[in-house]
Amino acid sequence: MKIIPYGRQFIDNRDVKKVSNALIQEKITTGTEVTKFESKLSKYFKCRYAVSCNSGTSAIYMALSAINIKKNDIIIMPAINFVASYNMAKFLGAKVYLADVDQDTGQMSPEKVIECCNKFKLKKIKAIITMYHGGTPLNAEKFFKIKSKFKTFIIEDACHALGAEYSFNNKKFKIGSCRHSDICTFSLHPLKTITTGEGGLVTTNSKKLNDKLRLIRSHGILRDKKKHWNYNVVLRGFNFRLTDFQCALGISQLSKITKIINKRKKIFEFYEKNLKILSKKIKNFKIPKNYNSAHHLYLIKLVKPNLIYKDQLIKFMLKKKVFFQYHYVPIYKFKIFNDKYIGKNADIFYKSVVSIPIYYNLTFKELKYIIKSLKSFFKIHG
Repeated sequence: MKIIPYGRQFIDNRDVKKVSNALIQEKITTGTEVTKFESKLSKYFKCRYAVSCNSGTSAIYMALSAINIKKNDIIIMPAINFVASYNMAKFLGAKVYLADVDQDTGQMSPEKVIECCNKFKLKKIKAIITMYHGGTPLNAEKFFKIKSKFKTFIIEDACHALGAEYSFNNKKFKIGSCRHSDICTFSLHPLKTITTGEGGLVTTNSKKLNDKLRLIRSHGILRDKKKHWNYNVVLRGFNFRLTDFQCALGISQLSKITKIINKRKKIFEFYEKNLKILSKKIKNFKIPKNYNSAHHLYLIKLVKPNLIYKDQLIKFMLKKKVFFQYHYVPIYKFKIFNDKYIGKNADIFYKSVVSIPIYYNLTFKELKYIIKSLKSFFKIHG
């Protein structure tokens, strides 16, 4: 059996052809493919503006900078997340408070945000960063309801949720539409729903934010529309641009996003059906009916939270050439963390939840092998 990673990109001949064609164009950066990609994305999400960039981390930095995060501004985010959001907030000088999460999903809820605010007596909150761990956008519209209460910005860290949808008042909304947020950020890393190699994306319905995002992406330079050689630097920015050949790949990938998500859904359903026999050993998250997940991760939860046992499982599967993964180590566990956190669910999640392989090219033969190997582990280790 070949090595089975927990995730992998899906690249076909059409993708290769699109990239090859882009590479022989006159401009391979700041050209027409960038504009086309962003236009197609805004239509897909049904948002007013889509701004591409070179990574999901850059997307978060751009979003925070666009709302003018500065020293000592208060930001609330979930304790379970990749460290990028925390790092970018700290680079800008913010004070970060980590809210607890649901111990099964790893997602923060509005109730946990309020609990965090009450515990630390927070009143002036600059931004709440949500994160749809695993790909199901829980509570999107509920977070919007507490926006006015705290007079805050809502930023969706949707790195796992490109292609996900939720229903509210009998209407469907795509994550990225920003119908219940100010800004939404995505990663286009190879392990995500679609990829541009490395890449990121920010969506918004605010012209003011869009204009600022574009300035931040390209050194803060504002050019004279009539005299291209004449420009001014109006704020501090970076080179966060995405190349044309990466955008060409993104356009090609976007055209098959439904196909990719549908395959991930079939894998999800296969696991659900075939892991029932292990129900005394593991639990899996049931997706509510009013959500369409991007199925970025398939998470299993050990019935007994035990980090040593969890590590034993990962090592056992590694010997079987199957890669399981932590998603994620809680941010407060890291040496760099020096902010505030309350709660216990994040620790339970950390000790008991592991993600197992799910990606487009995963075969049903490989899925059966993964399940057989899991059964072997529990037979040996109890």
